[in-house]
Amino acid sequence: MYKIFIVEDDNSIADSIAKTANLWGFESKICSDFQNVMGEFSDFLPHIVLLDIGLPFSGGYHWCSEIRKISKVPIIFVSSASDNMNIVMAMNMGADDFIAKPFDSNVLMVKVQALLRRSYDFAVNSPMLSHKGAILSTGDNTLSYNGEKIELTKNEYRILFCLLQNKGKVVSREKLMEHLWETDSFVDENTLTVNINRLRKKLEQHSLCDFITTKFGVGYIVE
Repeated sequence: MYKIFIVEDDNSIADSIAKTANLWGFESKICSDFQNVMGEFSDFLPHIVLLDIGLPFSGGYHWCSEIRKISKVPIIFVSSASDNMNIVMAMNMGADDFIAKPFDSNVLMVKVQALLRRSYDFAVNSPMLSHKGAILSTGDNTLSYNGEKIELTKNEYRILFCLLQNKGKVVSREKLMEHLWETDSFVDENTLTVNINRLRKKLEQHSLCDFITTKFGVGYIVE
């Protein structure tokens, strides 16, 4: 099921979009904290974002720019500020489409459906994994947190990918090594320990403390 993130401060409009989206078979989430749009985005990991221009605290252009720093997710601006200048600016900021208010909710869903089809059905899907606000993009093998990209080595990325795929479950050292072997990166016990320690230090340098927990005698877990 595709997920739609609705960033709209007019409750009646947001509720109407969400209701129609649900009828069309989408899962929707309405932004509730306009000072923490990126936090809610990271937690929900939507397939598409509907974004108003005029928002409390920081406008839609700001949040479009922040999203584009970490994700290529499709973005549609939905706004009454539909003059040519705003439309051009929205597209230059990284938006994929612009729909003027007032609009018909079903027409909006047709546009959403078409953009989703172009973005995911006919292209290589690049899923994302997240934890504690950090987003691991499997498209470009990067970890993003607070708008910054954290450079990872191939082994660090593969270790983090395996742990996040099994979030909430303990992953044994043997399974991690098998995962690395499958990608033609032979490691032994000592090499794995070195990679885990380096990864932890790198995460801590970006304020991601206690991201990976050791279960002594068993393995590691992201919880």
